[in-house]
Order: sequence, then C-alpha cells, then structure tokens
Amino acid sequence: MAKLVLAGRANCPHYAKAELLADYLQANLPDFRVHKITQHPDRWEQWLRDICEMNGWEHRRSPIIWRELLDRGGKGLLLGGVNDFLEYAQHYYGITSTMLSEEMLDIAEENLQAHVETEKEEEEIRNLTNPLQIWITSASAPICYQLIPLLANGGVFGMTTEISIHLLDTDEFKNVLCGIVMEVEDMAFPLLRGISEHTEIDKAFLQADVIIVLDDILLKREVQSLENYIREVSEICHVYAPLIEKNAKKGVRVISAGKTFVNLKAMMIITYGPSINPENVIAVATSWETAAKAMLARKLNMNAAGVKDVIVWGNITGCNYIDLSHTKLYKCDSAVWGPANFSRPLMNLIYDRYCTNLFFKVKLNNFLKFVIREKMFGVRMLSAHAVATVLRYWFHGSPPGEIVSVGILSEGQFCIPEGIVFSMPVRFQNGGWEVVTELEINETTQEALERLSHDVIQVMISCI
Repeated sequence: MAKLVLAGRANCPHYAKAELLADYLQANLPDFRVHKITQHPDRWEQWLRDICEMNGWEHRRSPIIWRELLDRGGKGLLLGGVNDFLEYAQHYYGITSTMLSEEMLDIAEENLQAHVETEKEEEEIRNLTNPLQIWITSASAPICYQLIPLLANGGVFGMTTEISIHLLDTDEFKNVLCGIVMEVEDMAFPLLRGISEHTEIDKAFLQADVIIVLDDILLKREVQSLENYIREVSEICHVYAPLIEKNAKKGVRVISAGKTFVNLKAMMIITYGPSINPENVIAVATSWETAAKAMLARKLNMNAAGVKDVIVWGNITGCNYIDLSHTKLYKCDSAVWGPANFSRPLMNLIYDRYCTNLFFKVKLNNFLKFVIREKMFGVRMLSAHAVATVLRYWFHGSPPGEIVSVGILSEGQFCIPEGIVFSMPVRFQNGGWEVVTELEINETTQEALERLSHDVIQVMISCI
C-alpha cells in the first residue's frame, strides 16, 4: 500500500494542484492513501524547517511530499515538490494533472479560507476543554480572599467556562498561599479546575490568559520617599513585563489593581513589554465609581444601582477628578417620574432638591473625593468587586449605554497627552473596549484634565 503525506502552505497554488491529483489517485486506486497537512502562511517556513531537520531532508518550497513506507515502521521517504509528485504519478500510474493556473489560484484561496475556519473551530473546542489560566500577583494580599470566590463562581467568565487560578508571591508568603489554596479547594467550586501557589518568579505567568497585578508597595515596606516607592514599582514591573512576553499567551489581558500606583504599574508593563498589546493592559478605577455612586444614592435616598455614568479621570490612586457632569439617575424619588428607562441628570436634580449653585458642584466633588479616599483603605470587598466587575465587562460587555472608567494608554483623546496611562470613560463590547469620545467636556473638567495630565507625567518622570 502506498501512503503519501502532502504538506504545504494553505494559500499555495502548487499545493492545490498536487492536492487535486492526490485526491483523484486516492479515489481511483484501492491501495493509494494520502494524508494532507496545511499550515498558515505565517507559520509555514518554521514548520518546514522543523520537519526537514527532524527527518534529515533538504527542501525549501511548498509543497513538500513524502512517502511513508508502512512496511518499514512508517519511515518517511522524501519525494520532493509538486513537479516530483507529478513525475511520480506519471511514472507509476500513468496519470498527471492538467490544471490551469487560474484554477490553482482559486483553489489556493479556498484552501486558505478553509484552513482559517478550521483553526477557529479547533480554538473554540480547545476553549471548551482547556480552562482559562488566571494569574494573581502579590496573592497573599487580603483582597484575594474576596476576589477568588468571585472569579470561581461563574459570574465573571461565564457559567460554562472553567478556570485555573495561580497565586504568585515571594517565598516569605508561601505558607499564606498554601493556606489560601487549601481553603479554596475545600469550597469545591464546580468551575474551578485547579488552584496552585507559585514562588519561583522565572515560571510566572505560564500560559496566562488573565493576569491581575495586585502589588502594593506601600503596604509591604517601611516609610520611604515617594521617589523610592515609584522606583520600586518600576523595578517590579521591569521583572514582570518580560516574563509576560515570554510565558503568557499572546492575547493575555493584564489588569492593574490595588490601592497604590495602578496607573504606573500599567504604564511600566506596557513600557517594559513592547510586544504586549497596550489595549490588553488596563487599570481599575471601578472602586471610586461605585463608592461615589453609593454616597450619592444615600444623599438622594435612592438605590445606588440607579446612579449611572460617574466618570473618574486621571491618576486613579493619585490625583484624580470625579466628574458628575454626565451622571444620570434612574428610578429616583422626585417630582418627575417615568418608565424604567427614564433618567434625569444628577445636577438638575441636585439643583431642584438643594436650591444650590455651581459652587456646590465643586464642593460636592471635593467632598466625594475626601470621603471615598478615607474609606478606600482597609476595604477589601470593594476592591475585589471592582476587579471582578471590570473582568466581567471585558469578557461579556458593559451594560448598553453605560460608561465605565478605566486607566488606558492615551492616544490623545480629550486633549490628554499621548503615551500616558490615564483614567477615562470607555465602553466594553466584543471582548474589547472603546473610548467614549462623543462626550462633551465642560471648561471645568478640561482644566482638571490638564492638571491631572501634568501629575501623571511627573510620576512617569520619577521613574527615569
């Protein structure tokens, strides 16, 4: 029995010609078998080098054809390229190909489309069988106790998506990590394929789909100057970023969270990891959003879920600006009522209720920042909820029409300087995000953005 292996670049017209001849031989000769292998054009050269090196062959073009001698344990005998195969078919079977060049090109294009579709289907099947790999840095932080159940219960990644969680920290906290692992295993989450602790930095982020960076320098060090803290953050990211490039999956999503330097951590990972897609690195500002919404709801005696579109601008854990000028209220007890989708601008309602002026707006914003900043430290559930919420939006989309604030790499939107990580309004959809650039920015907010941009730039300069 003759068994041939026909391999080639998916869009190669010569492969298409050899493929049709091989199919004809297999259909008409009882003892002829062919096994076909196609490779994407981007991966063909490397694949060809590997297969030739493994078998000791010399061949540089598509396709490559060899005969597997079944009576010799499957040992391969190289035939060569398309011309060699045509001569082989003519010599042994008296059959050749008369395919025209136009036909070859059409079939080559169809082959490439079929190859791409097959790869997508295989990727979907792998996603159903392979769990998402979630890595958490500085995992001894108390936030992990609240975060892990949120990640594992199906509410973030979906009720059919299994996950594996990897906890990363230094040897100093190995016992803490082991304790977390044992406690989580005892909870027996149906969607949690596994959880493990890691203290060897060289093996960090292996096959990571999601990386949650929780490192908080201020919580683990003695009091130092601000410049020293910033330098330490930079040094940590200088270690993380190359490891992410080396070990993580190409489309890995990185979330910078915690209580300190979240913008800076995201910026340094982008800077030290040039092959990491900047759109896949964001900083979490949701804690400020939700705390502001809750405070406004208490002030207005309404449900916090009805407060929408609070915007956090700037350096999330540094100098920021909580913008209420676009905030809307739903199901608020006021003189005007409407259906469930009816909303009223917050500032209009505040004016109605408190008979105040523009000065009160500024006072309210400053008061919000003061109270929220005092509450943020020591709060674990809020931080964990913020990370889980942003991840859920990133994978499944944010609520239609709502604004979410995250720190992203600026491309000059709202006159913010390019190349800095700055918190601004976005919407999540189709597995990605886009900046809500259609917002009208008033003079007060624009002045605030200029001051905040200067602050973020000064922090970056401190890293140099």
